[in-house]
Amino acid sequence: MRMFSKAATAGALLALAFASSAAAQDNILIGVQVPTTGPEATYGQDMANAVVIAQEELNKSGGVLGKQFAMVIGDSACDPQQSVNAASKLVSQKVIGVVGGYCSGATLPTLKIYGDADVPFVITASNSTKLIPANPGNAFMINSTGDEQATKAVEFLGGKGIKTIAIVNEGDAYSQDLASLTRDAWTKAGNKVVSYETVNKGEQDYSAIVTAIKATNPDAVFWTAYYADGGLLIRQLRQAGYQGVIAVGDGSNSSKLFDIAGRAAEGVFAFSNPTAEFLPAAKSFIQTYKAKFDSAPGPYAPLTYDGMRLLAWAIEKAGSTNPDKIIAALKTAHNQEWLAGPISFTDKNTLARSNFIVLEGKNGAWARAAE
Repeated sequence: MRMFSKAATAGALLALAFASSAAAQDNILIGVQVPTTGPEATYGQDMANAVVIAQEELNKSGGVLGKQFAMVIGDSACDPQQSVNAASKLVSQKVIGVVGGYCSGATLPTLKIYGDADVPFVITASNSTKLIPANPGNAFMINSTGDEQATKAVEFLGGKGIKTIAIVNEGDAYSQDLASLTRDAWTKAGNKVVSYETVNKGEQDYSAIVTAIKATNPDAVFWTAYYADGGLLIRQLRQAGYQGVIAVGDGSNSSKLFDIAGRAAEGVFAFSNPTAEFLPAAKSFIQTYKAKFDSAPGPYAPLTYDGMRLLAWAIEKAGSTNPDKIIAALKTAHNQEWLAGPISFTDKNTLARSNFIVLEGKNGAWARAAE
């Protein structure tokens, strides 16, 4: 049975309190689509906690349109079917908008549900390019997309003189998208992908993959999936004697990677969205988060906080909770900024800039890498 931390429990209870308050007081109810169960639950609860903080700040300043904000969580569990169920339930609860979206594969099937219901959806973590053509026009992505991450990976690894890489993904919408985008960009730059592997989520024994990778002797290995499995692969690669560069995508930028990989994570590079400890504007947010939840904010807390603030900004600008007016307002966002940098959108409702940074594992934690 999964045991939740104090932070998770506090966030969940407060979310329920907000939801109850909404029903009683006709507040502006916001849906929060995140995984609160399953292997990525830590990320999801962290994102929900960030919405709690944003809503509390908004409510203390008077709310919007004379109303207070409230929230209700839809647990996606990073599973497509459960995510569809969660999205349908949020729509039935008549949420004014939705914030969140972590695993791209679980976010993808919800786009039609929110689109059919005309519900504004601010996507704060999911970044597969597969989301773009599936977007009916009501969803807005404030994390840079996978093609931007692939570009960052090629530029950084190429700058280190790396010529050959092995790429490992898990076949889901996020990791496969990033893997294929990186493969194409890497070969276009005149380099070689000597091994392209797909593994099963939840794998424990990577010996066959490790053997295959060592046989091709790549200069670097790029893991494009999530930290829970990535930590195991990294540890097993190092235990088998692989000495090349190891890099991971933003799905593995959690501090928990170090718990799983141990010292093997030293020197690992991560292509990451902007996280709180590296954002000057997030100092007060970090203090508030630690005081409230007795832990540090995770990798997607700043973006999710910004997502809630952006949705509130759009409601206020629209002067209404009418979804079409809110969606129209979101399209006009021009360098709106809270914690993670300016937000403007392309004509495809994606972030109009790259927000990726490079981190390096040092002394059991992430540090900014020299770029």
